Amino acid sequence: MVDYLPEDAPSTEAMDVMEQEFDGAVPNTRVMINNVSIQEALAYKEQLAAIDGVSDVTWLDDAIDIKTPIEMADEDTVESYYKDSNALFSFSIREGDEVAVTDKIYDLIGEDNAMAGEALNTATQQTMAFTETMYAAALLIPIIIIILVISTSSWVEPLFFLTAIGVSVLINLGTNIFLGEISFVTQSVAPILQLAVSLDYAIFLLHSFSDYRKEVSDPKEAMRLAMKRSFPAIVASASTTFFGFMALTFMNFEIGSDLGVNLVKGIVLSFISVMVFLPALTLMFYKWIDKTQHKPLLPSFKNIGSKVIKLKIPSLILVFLLLVPAFLAQSQTSFIYGIGEQPETTRAGSDVVKIEDEFGKSTSMVLLVPKGDVAKEEELVQDLEKMEHVTSVLSYVNTVSPAIPPEYLDESVTEQFYSENYSRIILQTNTDTEGDIAFDLIEDVEATTGNYYGNEFYALGESVTLYDMKNVVQKDNTLVNLLTVITVALVLLVTFKSISFPIILLLTIQSAVWINLSVPYFTSSSLVFVGYLIVSTVQLAATVDYAILLTEAYKENRKEMPALAAIKKTLDEKIFSIAISASILSSVGFILWITSSNPVVSSIGLLLGRGALLAFIMVVLFLPAMLLVFDKIIEKTTLKANFYKEK
Repeated sequence: MVDYLPEDAPSTEAMDVMEQEFDGAVPNTRVMINNVSIQEALAYKEQLAAIDGVSDVTWLDDAIDIKTPIEMADEDTVESYYKDSNALFSFSIREGDEVAVTDKIYDLIGEDNAMAGEALNTATQQTMAFTETMYAAALLIPIIIIILVISTSSWVEPLFFLTAIGVSVLINLGTNIFLGEISFVTQSVAPILQLAVSLDYAIFLLHSFSDYRKEVSDPKEAMRLAMKRSFPAIVASASTTFFGFMALTFMNFEIGSDLGVNLVKGIVLSFISVMVFLPALTLMFYKWIDKTQHKPLLPSFKNIGSKVIKLKIPSLILVFLLLVPAFLAQSQTSFIYGIGEQPETTRAGSDVVKIEDEFGKSTSMVLLVPKGDVAKEEELVQDLEKMEHVTSVLSYVNTVSPAIPPEYLDESVTEQFYSENYSRIILQTNTDTEGDIAFDLIEDVEATTGNYYGNEFYALGESVTLYDMKNVVQKDNTLVNLLTVITVALVLLVTFKSISFPIILLLTIQSAVWINLSVPYFTSSSLVFVGYLIVSTVQLAATVDYAILLTEAYKENRKEMPALAAIKKTLDEKIFSIAISASILSSVGFILWITSSNPVVSSIGLLLGRGALLAFIMVVLFLPAMLLVFDKIIEKTTLKANFYKEK
């Protein structure tokens, strides 16, 4: 995630400076060894340091002189590293080699000891991304096939849908080679999201084709007419998702761009596949469709419109009562800016619990201050040591001695503290890696350091990076949501040549988005911010298709009959198609939620699954009520409405 911060973010600049000035990196891993003496712990320290990819192993001997009895040393300092015969080591794992290095450490420490940290989280997610995507797909494809078999009248037709979209998903995955690398979040989410949001295009086309087969004997002519009829709906549907995903690419936090580019490619490839490959495939094998016809597996949805319309007043009242609280609640949700906590069912998750039970929470933070003024540095270290939540401070002035000039000592003693231009101070804190307490501490540390060095210092570490992420993504949120709403509104304006239709449709879907995103606030749970940002865009862009499908049909029916009759007929005709689309997107979401151990992917799944269901309910209950209530306004604000006039 750090790689996706903009280059001008303070922690990114700090990382660049430290890499230039020092060989060592910020500690990003902790290992706890149980039941060891000090001598045994020192032997483990040497073995850890000998692993290729591990650097800067820090333990008790770096904080105190262990040649003297440890009973005489400061108890808090000792217990940060050695407690009840358990030793806790901190070190850094080389970026890019997390999986290989953590595997070697597991081999060394065995099952009984524990490892935790940022590098291990990265390794776990990289290992799980591919296998979990396969697992989710293995669960999802049978469910989609069942949904499609129920919704069609041929046993093989669902295979045509999945082949057309599956081909475009594979091509999209293949074209990622031109991007160099993609995030594991994108790897986990993009293929399944592409399948879910673009399956509608194939359904629109083949449903039109089967309708025209009943009217026209020549399959080629039926396909030509089907392509002509379904083209506007497919273009409108693809455009809303295209522009919604395009909005993600404008994020400063480049994970949005990474996912946005992937999904935009996916939508374009799916559109081409449905309009070029699927018609050719269908015409080549249409006889298979004819030979595998079956009776409808679900009862007819006739007269459902009249039942739904009876709920129009309660629907309007309920939504308008929920709207303001939902809008306010979703803007007050508490967020997680990192990857979230590992589930306790995984080894990574259970190891975190073991270490925290013994030693408490520990987060490293590094300060780089200008080298030279030893007295100033000593005063700063004393101030930092007095701070609440700071458990230990490692620096030259309190570990070696401010009285000994560093040039008199061997470089192996001084290199971790001094470079050519900077002095390095390492803080251990007992806060989480993020949250109000962690972020307040960062502000306090930076303010205290600023009193001595102005703007001439750098701060870095996992919590500092997450603090930067918070500041970057909060600005992104406003921009992305605004761009999504504006672009979707423009697509709707062009599609319906109306001012009122886009407002009603956006209000319908945006209400579903607000209600969905307000749930974590009312359940007092934190949301992974990347998941929130993606879903607030994806839910609007993908589920507005349901509203387009219903409104397009209503507009045509309204030319031939009064508003009430038109909405009843539209619901009878379209509720089934909308239910199929919503059930597919919802299944995708809930399966990602169930199968993924990655908190980011899991939260995207839950929000997506719930969001698709809410959008379906809003489109079926709230949208028809709005179309009826504002019928006269719609007629006046729509170009060439040609609505039916009762004589």
